[in-house]
Amino acid sequence: MGGVGKTTLVTHLYNQLLERPETRVYWITASQDTSMNRLQTSLAKRIGLDLSNEDDEVHRVVALKKELMKKQHKWVLILDDLWEAFDQQKLGISDQAKGCKLIFTTRSEKICQQMRTQHAIKLQPILEVEAWTLFIERLGHDIALSPEVKRIAMDVVRECSGLPLGIITMAGCMRGVDDPHEWRNTLEKLKESKFRDMEDEVFRLLRFSYDRLDNDSALQQCLLYCALFPEDYNIEREELIGYLIDEGIVEERRSRQAAFDEGHTMLNKLENVCLLEAALNYGSRRCVKMHDLIRDMVHQILQLNSPVMVREYSDGLPVVDMWKENLVRVSLKRCHFQEIPSSHSPRCPNLSTLLLCDNTGLQFIADSFFTQLHGLKVLDLSCTDIIELPDSVSELVSLTALLLKECNKLRHVPSLEKLRALKRLDLCGTTALEKMPQGIECLSSLRYLRMNGCGEKEFACGVLPKLSHLQVFILEGKSIAGTYAPVTVKGKEVGCLRELEHLVCHFEGHSDFMEYLTSRNKTQSLSSYCIAVGIQNVVGYSVMKGGYGISKALWLCNLCNNGDGDLQVMFPYDIQQLFISKCSCEVSSLIEHSIELEVIHIVDCNSLESLVSSSWLWSAPLTSLSYNGIFSVLKELKCYRCRGMKKLLPPILLPNLVNLERIKVEECEKMEEIIGGIRSDEEGVMGEESSELKLPRLTKLNLINLPELKSICGAKLICNSLENIVADDCNNMEILVPYSWRCLVNLKTIEVSFCKKMKEIIGGPRSDEEGSMSEESSQLKLPKLRSLKLCGLPKLKSICSAKLICDSLENIEAVECNSMEILVPYSLSCLVNLKRIEVSYCGKMKEIIGGTRSNEEGPMGEESICRAKEICDSLEEITVKRSCHSEKERATTSMFAKAPPCR
Repeated sequence: MGGVGKTTLVTHLYNQLLERPETRVYWITASQDTSMNRLQTSLAKRIGLDLSNEDDEVHRVVALKKELMKKQHKWVLILDDLWEAFDQQKLGISDQAKGCKLIFTTRSEKICQQMRTQHAIKLQPILEVEAWTLFIERLGHDIALSPEVKRIAMDVVRECSGLPLGIITMAGCMRGVDDPHEWRNTLEKLKESKFRDMEDEVFRLLRFSYDRLDNDSALQQCLLYCALFPEDYNIEREELIGYLIDEGIVEERRSRQAAFDEGHTMLNKLENVCLLEAALNYGSRRCVKMHDLIRDMVHQILQLNSPVMVREYSDGLPVVDMWKENLVRVSLKRCHFQEIPSSHSPRCPNLSTLLLCDNTGLQFIADSFFTQLHGLKVLDLSCTDIIELPDSVSELVSLTALLLKECNKLRHVPSLEKLRALKRLDLCGTTALEKMPQGIECLSSLRYLRMNGCGEKEFACGVLPKLSHLQVFILEGKSIAGTYAPVTVKGKEVGCLRELEHLVCHFEGHSDFMEYLTSRNKTQSLSSYCIAVGIQNVVGYSVMKGGYGISKALWLCNLCNNGDGDLQVMFPYDIQQLFISKCSCEVSSLIEHSIELEVIHIVDCNSLESLVSSSWLWSAPLTSLSYNGIFSVLKELKCYRCRGMKKLLPPILLPNLVNLERIKVEECEKMEEIIGGIRSDEEGVMGEESSELKLPRLTKLNLINLPELKSICGAKLICNSLENIVADDCNNMEILVPYSWRCLVNLKTIEVSFCKKMKEIIGGPRSDEEGSMSEESSQLKLPKLRSLKLCGLPKLKSICSAKLICDSLENIEAVECNSMEILVPYSLSCLVNLKRIEVSYCGKMKEIIGGTRSNEEGPMGEESICRAKEICDSLEEITVKRSCHSEKERATTSMFAKAPPCR
């Protein structure tokens, strides 16, 4: 039976198995038309095997079997929603694979018998008490039902026959309803349902939930459109909403952002009534997902009202007879066909959507294919290997969306002059296209244009002013053999687009950027933008990608001072991300009004001595810095290869950096301090607690290749939120974390490598501090520290000279620390979670876990070394790698003799 909770049950099992390091678990969703070839390909992908060039089934089976046999861990394969029995040997599953399991769900008991299952678990409908608990949980615990409504609601739950999916869906569609008349009406309609004779009882309940959307046809159409996507597919919200706008299901609004807001609202409503599920894809982008039973129900509705043809993961193009004249939508995603021959010329006058995307082998479409598809609105050929777009596409005058994204072999697009209804044109990633399609300037209805330069270095002049309704303009550069080549556009032409909301483009230089800023409508505010200024061909430079979700970003490159003084760059006030590369211009005075900055990256700016110049600090009224809010929302600050920079941040700015989370500084040869010390003239401005500097949200601090760096901060720094510290090639540092930073209560990892002068990771108290401290206050506590990695530190003598308490520590590694004699001093007590110790090439290492010093000796005395088991009971692994001299061999043996028992 469907809807009883099979998938939910194995999902919980899958998540539990993921937490077991000794077990590998693989999930594959089977569907009604799944072939053995697709199952093999899916499994191969999960286990890291490439079968794309292997067509012979025997060879595929052998390859799978070998790969599975190589797995050192136990593994579990979960097949969800199996519709046909199969020979397990064809998936490479051998009877000799001991400790490995195949788990599958199916609606058919017969399949269990055919698969010769060792344990068949038949899920039954849940009990009435459980059904009511589930219903109330999904309805909302905060909703108080009147006695009358509660009685009716209990009858509604009984009509759900103990099927969890039906209960959840009914609770979703009745959420917020408190009128007993509406509850009674719902109960009566359920009892009168015409779907009782269906094989699966749950369809009756799902159809009822769908029918309750009757007063919102757009919402129904939105749900029906989701059925065009493959089963168990995570549908990206923005991709789906784009289609809905193209089809007119989401009506045009005053702006594209408003239309997207309407689309998100519709999807939220469908989630709230449990007809769609919320999901995330691998990039954590928001998605929706449709339960397979709801999808089956939707397909039945579509065949009655708006016939569709949906094929997925099948092999080959549907035969001519399948292209019925009354078809409204067709989806052939991932159907693995190479061409559409001239024998296919379907007569489908009502066809509005044709999705041929994700067929990576599709190279040829005959011109005859589109000749009788005059009603087509949406044509998606994205991610195919099409070489030439047929000329007949030029006659599709009803087309509103032509999507050719990532067609990287496409060389020819016919004239688009007649496509006056076209609103969205996506040519992103068409890197082989050498000429801009003719007629783009005639697309007066165009709202969305995304493309690269089509072989040109500059976007054709005179085109943009004719596309006056553009809301989205994304002009991307190319990355060819690792070299980034921008495509520029004239600032004045972009500035004339009065309805523009989203912009990604490159301006050749400062003058074009200024031209854009001065020519655009002063009241115009872009929802998002990514503007690059002055970027030239750069090896290894990342290609700027556009799309929804990008913030407001500005890239400045190769800008320098003019002869009369500082180059004046006018920053948009709402900029969120700033990237500066190879610039010698003074920018600090120009960001004082950009109070929304969240990210700053500075690269190869050799003339800069600090993030903000001393001249600007002196000219700016210090008391107004906090008031102006400069850097008050900054989250990330990165600085690379700024050869002249000595101090990253002046202390006067720290009161504003309340949201700073990440700092990374790399290859700044003259960097002496990350945060400068406090000058005497600043103390009064910074208040009574000027001796303490605070970064309350800093979580990551990375310091790499800073040869002159002496300390992170010259004053006492309080950053309780710090989680990770990395220091690499900082050859002038002697102490990483000074004793004054005692409140590192969230620190989780410390990694220090190749710092030649490093003597101590965490410093002890200074002589002037010791007398004023009690025994408890002299202790350093790192309650969340889990990992400590030390490598290439020739002068390191100890981790910490003070008493250090970090009972959460799990892993310690020391490599080439040739001055250390004791890795873990006895003062580093209570290592109750320590699991792993590695010591490699530490020539003077005598003890891994040290004994008590003379002033610490108590009842345990010298025997404490041999009783290290009492210190770290959880220890699982000790690794010692040393040279093979006999004396050192004896030392190694001695260390193991004193080590506690390990696994």
